[in-house]
Amino acid sequence: FSLKELHGIFPWLVENIFGSLDGIIVGWNLRCLQGRTNPTEYSVALDFLDPSGPMMKLVYKLQAEEYRYDFPVSYLPGPVKASIQEQVLPECSLYHNKVQFPSSGGLGLNLALNPFEYYMFYFAISLITQKNSPVTHHVSPSNSAYFILVDTYLKCFLPTEGSVLPPPSSNPGGAIPSPAPRSPAVPFTSYGMHHTSLLKRHIAHQPSVNADPASQEIWRSETLLQVFVEMWLHHYSLEMYQKMQSPHVKLEVLHYRLSISSKHHGSPAQSSYQALHAYQESFKPTEEHVLVVRLLVKHLHAFSNSLKPEPLSPSAHSHTASPLEEFKRVVIPRFVQEKLYIFLQHCFGHWPLDASFRAVLEMWLSYLQPWRYAPEKLPQSEEPLPRSVSEKWAAFIQENLLMYTKLFIGFLNRALRTDLVSPKNALMVFRVAKVFAQPNLAEMILKGEQLFLEPELVIPHRQHRLFMSPTIGGGFLSSWPPAITDASFKVKSHVYSLEGQDFQYKQMFGAEVRNLVLKLAQLICQAQQTAKSISDHSSETTASQSFFSWFRFTSSEMNGSYTGNDLDEIGQDSIKKTDEYLEKALEYLCQIFKLNEAQLTQMMMKCGTAQDENGKNQLPDCIESENGLILTPLGRYQIINGLRRFEVRYRGDTELQPIRSYENATLVRLLFRLSSALNERFADQMDELCSREDFVGRLCRYHLTNPRLIQKIRHSPVVRDRTSQNWGPRISLRFLASYRTLMSLLMIYFIASWFYIGPVGCTFIILIGYFLYAVIMTFFSEEWKPHEH
Repeated sequence: FSLKELHGIFPWLVENIFGSLDGIIVGWNLRCLQGRTNPTEYSVALDFLDPSGPMMKLVYKLQAEEYRYDFPVSYLPGPVKASIQEQVLPECSLYHNKVQFPSSGGLGLNLALNPFEYYMFYFAISLITQKNSPVTHHVSPSNSAYFILVDTYLKCFLPTEGSVLPPPSSNPGGAIPSPAPRSPAVPFTSYGMHHTSLLKRHIAHQPSVNADPASQEIWRSETLLQVFVEMWLHHYSLEMYQKMQSPHVKLEVLHYRLSISSKHHGSPAQSSYQALHAYQESFKPTEEHVLVVRLLVKHLHAFSNSLKPEPLSPSAHSHTASPLEEFKRVVIPRFVQEKLYIFLQHCFGHWPLDASFRAVLEMWLSYLQPWRYAPEKLPQSEEPLPRSVSEKWAAFIQENLLMYTKLFIGFLNRALRTDLVSPKNALMVFRVAKVFAQPNLAEMILKGEQLFLEPELVIPHRQHRLFMSPTIGGGFLSSWPPAITDASFKVKSHVYSLEGQDFQYKQMFGAEVRNLVLKLAQLICQAQQTAKSISDHSSETTASQSFFSWFRFTSSEMNGSYTGNDLDEIGQDSIKKTDEYLEKALEYLCQIFKLNEAQLTQMMMKCGTAQDENGKNQLPDCIESENGLILTPLGRYQIINGLRRFEVRYRGDTELQPIRSYENATLVRLLFRLSSALNERFADQMDELCSREDFVGRLCRYHLTNPRLIQKIRHSPVVRDRTSQNWGPRISLRFLASYRTLMSLLMIYFIASWFYIGPVGCTFIILIGYFLYAVIMTFFSEEWKPHEH
């Protein structure tokens, strides 16, 4: 094919591989393509899209001719799209001098991208757009072709060893140069002005790095990183996030919602609320999305930590450092930190309170531990003990203080609302506590807080923004800001740049957060007691469901009691894991916050006494009223989290309760009619026999009466009203409809046949035996009525 023909089919080819932007065309569905289920297609896709494969060769071939391809602005992340549509250019240099307007009545704005950018835009955004792809089998995101390609591209364009490989080229000169502008660039300030002649001009592409030949080797690296960060993380605006932290704005949002409910659409709060959301779309990341972001975070740590040691002479550093080394130095604070923080804040506040939050948690913990991805060699003589966090990471911790402190507080608030009896939730608490309990980490976080709380000297009002984002002139290599020497100023710059100048910092080691930790410790103790009770109950249930239980008639079947829990299905091993996770988490929390052992012991004893004399959990927290028990907010919380529960029983007429799964429906109906006929026919005679005071009266009362005994447990108001009902003497034959009863009788007849006892004789023996058993039981109790079961 000629270059002109390749230029024409390139957008079609990209769309058919990664799918259309609107999600209608699925493409190759790389997110669901796995080697285990489709080995041939999987291998072909990876070879074709490899950095040295046919597709990238086509990209570089078109790149040499400086072709441009339109990418609709309407499919960009919400804050970027809203900013460009309002004629305010985003700070990211990826968009600079690329916005072009339709020339002949076309609809919408477009970005004029070179082939490499166009390919990477489609590749990155396919993770977002292809959400509803048809899946016929279980897909493991970390084994998909898309996940493998992301890892391959990161290793190729952001290498931890060596330099970026030059693109394959047929030119005698070797590498393909980075694109140069075709026409003079339009100043970014023109977006804020209303010069029609400038706005309607086509804005040509300008490279995101300087024209310095030494910096051209990393233009693909910077482009790849910026595309990944923009497409995957920039779905929430920093300005909107900062405004939403203001109590005044939160009040305006409340007024807006009230005005919507009252249909006052003209209220001033509405316009204010809409303005806040002009830079944010309703974006909900998936678990797969978070896993891919975690892969990016882990690789960026490894990439940044592969930086060569700085030379002793500053002058030597300025002359010998390559562009790739300089890129490693600033890649995380300049390109990732701000957007990742806002992304994590949104996930912590909006992610469902279930086990899927583990993906977000691990991504956060990966970012907090850059030392895990540093190429450090430990001495061979050193024992495998928990490694102390080196002091060289103090600067990273201080410059990412909010990542450690505010997000930890956010996790505490989530943990206090989750069911810690669940092994998966207990594991998340254990993971966070274990990470923060690493030796020397808590001390360095405390030192960072102390630096932030130092009295301010002189901090320019908006000076800090220069330290967090690239300069407006282009890439990170243009116009370096002066180095900051004051550690306190670095911490303040980090905090105020992310949270705004009016931010009220909450200390991680302050009294308020310490109280939250104590509440979590108390909740852990309660969860341990609940897990122990569930374990005991499961053991009792297992023992009672032995082979011989087929010959017993237990009251729980007919009364319909439910004393189980969702955790009964997970087994004893998982319950033991829960207890281990919670025990270790409590130990780590004590190490981090220096909790008083005496106070913890008292708390655990208090949790231990929350069980009654039978060793079972008490009922949920209630208050007595004239209508019975009323749940308190604490009681509702205990029920929702499975800490306590009511004993659920059927308390109506046992003859009229719904037919159970272990009963024969036809026999239940027939026996009910027979019992009703007998009770109606002999009602007076049964009343007369049961009213006698001699042994015959006691025996009849034992067999024929069914008094509504007041249970020892507390009832709900509805059940309390029913307890006043009572029934006279009656015959109940429903127990004969139970499959268990029928199976037991059948086995007895079968065993009797071995001794040459016929059915009539066997029936007579059963009746005689039961009569003797009933006579004996009459002397001891008039309450237990086995005939009804």
